[in-house]
Amino acid sequence: MIFTPVEIEETVNMFSHQNLDVRCITMGINLLDCADSDEKKSNQKIYDKIMRTAGNLVKTGQDIEKEMGVPIINKRISVTPISLVAGASGAKSYVSYCKTLDRCAKELGVNFIGGFSALVQKGITPADRTLIESIPEALSVTDNVCSSVNVGTTKNGINMDAVKLMGEIIKQTADLSKENPVNGCAKLVVFCNAPEDNPFMAGAFHGPGEGDSVINVGVSGPGVILAAARQFKGKPINELADGIKKMAFKITRMGQLVGTEAARRLGVKFGILDLSLAPTPAVGDSVARILEEIGLEGAGAPGTTAALAMLTDMVKKGGVMASTNVGGLSGAFIPVSEDEGMINAVKQNSICLEKLEAMTTVCSVGLDMIAIPGDTTATTISGILADEFAIGMVNNKTTACRLIPAPGKKAGDWVEFGGLLGGCPVMPVNNFSCADFINRGGRIPAPIHSFRN
Repeated sequence: MIFTPVEIEETVNMFSHQNLDVRCITMGINLLDCADSDEKKSNQKIYDKIMRTAGNLVKTGQDIEKEMGVPIINKRISVTPISLVAGASGAKSYVSYCKTLDRCAKELGVNFIGGFSALVQKGITPADRTLIESIPEALSVTDNVCSSVNVGTTKNGINMDAVKLMGEIIKQTADLSKENPVNGCAKLVVFCNAPEDNPFMAGAFHGPGEGDSVINVGVSGPGVILAAARQFKGKPINELADGIKKMAFKITRMGQLVGTEAARRLGVKFGILDLSLAPTPAVGDSVARILEEIGLEGAGAPGTTAALAMLTDMVKKGGVMASTNVGGLSGAFIPVSEDEGMINAVKQNSICLEKLEAMTTVCSVGLDMIAIPGDTTATTISGILADEFAIGMVNNKTTACRLIPAPGKKAGDWVEFGGLLGGCPVMPVNNFSCADFINRGGRIPAPIHSFRN
């Protein structure tokens, strides 16, 4: 991969003035060989393998930062869904496994470790249920562990028993960790069509179809795309789209370089490059501000979904031209608390929960980092989950929810999560009941177009 002097100068400018960074390098580690009928032995095997495999992850990331001048914001680990590993132990709770993961994260110096997860899109095994029921306590007594549960796929439909259960788990997690610096719900995501190679938290896990260890990279550049959009002010949409695509191509090449080098130094395979516009609370690092630059008075205004569809598609097209390893979630994230423009849109009442749901039909993931009133019922939360996962199931795309009931807070109140998680106003929720629907349980069948064998 050869870079011209002009490209190098342009890239340096992206880093220094436009908030371009490698948001994360995430090492995926297979833990299936750590299963054991003895819970303590299994935990020891997990600790030993993670420490052995990822021992040089943080140092390698820091070395690449210094040598290449590329900011790498987070170093992370994802592991095999713990329900698949811990099931052999017969343990009644998997909190000890979560504590082991947290210990590894702290000793290695990584920001997060993901994989306290279960895959229950079609049914719930005893091990899956144990893990899910362990989530509230596990996330309240650990700091660096992220949890995810996949409850639906296009191929299998939506497991409504799991959706109902996750509404209850989210409520319990919010209450049990309400005194923690970071509410446990900020580290818990529920999926439909979860990818096995996602480097971004809280949804990262090392899928059963992955190799023994791998490096996945997440690149983010809302500020760079915003600068590109400004160059096409007043121009036709197709010209703007082409400019965004070309800039996404350049960003992806940088990520490919970092990921390939990190994998080489660590002696593992390079997995995928996730080119997602992942915003932060910092000014100039917002997806919402890109939408405004395209021509909207505020995120949520009529035309928002169309503008976001174009933005997401151009990011993907630019990425796949630059690397054959593009994967994960690649697109545009719209987390409310992590995007200063989105926060402003909520304050100005230009966007609501229902509009955010509509936007998730065309962008990456879904309803992300949204604070809702603390008295929101578990069945209402489950209803919001079900709506979002129906979008994912029918459209054959990944959708997810990271909802945070704010104990003691009502719509309009402010909640703070800190760091990259930011803070945001509590958003109002439709209070009409869906309890009878959620309490039916069962499974929403897969859509007709899923039968493609």
